[in-house]
Amino acid sequence: MFRHRSRFVLALVLASLALTEVAAAQNPPAPQQQGQRRRRAVITDTARAHELYVSKDPRDLPGCGNNCAAQMANKKRTDSAYAARARGNYEFRKVTYKSRVDGLEIPAYVFSPITKRPGGHPALVWIHGGVHGDWGIGMFPFVRDAVQKGYVIITPDYRGSTGYGEEYYKLIDYGGKEVDDALSAVDYLKTLPYVDMNRLGAMGWSHGGFIVSHILFRYEHPFKAGVAMVPVTNLIFRLSDHSPGYAANFAPQPGIQGLPFENIDEYIKRSPVFHAEGLKVPILVHVATNDCDVFFRENQQMVYTLRALKPDLAETKIYVDPPYTATSGCGHTFNRRVTAGGLERDDSPEQVDSWNLVWAFFERNLGLSRR
Repeated sequence: MFRHRSRFVLALVLASLALTEVAAAQNPPAPQQQGQRRRRAVITDTARAHELYVSKDPRDLPGCGNNCAAQMANKKRTDSAYAARARGNYEFRKVTYKSRVDGLEIPAYVFSPITKRPGGHPALVWIHGGVHGDWGIGMFPFVRDAVQKGYVIITPDYRGSTGYGEEYYKLIDYGGKEVDDALSAVDYLKTLPYVDMNRLGAMGWSHGGFIVSHILFRYEHPFKAGVAMVPVTNLIFRLSDHSPGYAANFAPQPGIQGLPFENIDEYIKRSPVFHAEGLKVPILVHVATNDCDVFFRENQQMVYTLRALKPDLAETKIYVDPPYTATSGCGHTFNRRVTAGGLERDDSPEQVDSWNLVWAFFERNLGLSRR
């Protein structure tokens, strides 16, 4: 046995030497000047290494830092603006409720019709987008339209939202507890005697559409239908399609701690496209081919998966290169643009078409006009 083992080791050594000789022949060393000592050159691109590095340590999770105060001031201005515009448009209040997952207090706006209908109103949970964001005043004309149609709207600023300081900002749990935060908004709706809890819908844009998809795909939930506009769909694909700086917002989160190759199961869990088979109620999804945030190559995955797995429940539409300008944003915002000051809708043909389809969808599934 020792003899066979010695022969095996010798064969490995000889093979290694042969490979070294081949490599040397293919990559001959640079000519040496007389008197110089031979040395191996090691080139390290430290700038690139620094750019590509992404920490998974929760202590490196980005906060709002010097922007915290400005964000909090802006949130107060938004609160005041919605209150000031309420007269003749809607009944407004700023509220908090507890998240089902851990009891965290979640702030939210509630918009209700001024005149209450006998039998109650259908209600929509509208979920804002952004890796960090909040419900801004730019949504005013859409809220006004919804309330005037007879809907009650609640808009949660789930954990990680801006405008509530550093601690709340760093509670971000993308695709995790934030989903429970948004879902828990229905617990507040239960306290409103004029809401018909049998007619609940959900709606969101971008990251908000991502949360809507999670709710409709993963949970036992009370919603009869949901709308996901230009939704984030696949975090594994998304992080590979964006810069390392973008990934730095995800990898250090305590619930994730790593990049997709380090924690693939967690990223699959947090990517709604992998859970589309769980859909049990109607969903409407609109995307744009010239989206410069959630690229069409990401949204294709959601649209085509829904068309294949849930053709009877999914209503999807692809808007081909809706127009945009340098000031109005790319196709990512095609159906939620507003005029200067945020008082009126932009109403491009694509925006009008998208909203007409949204209201027809909710009418069919929540039955507003039948009450």
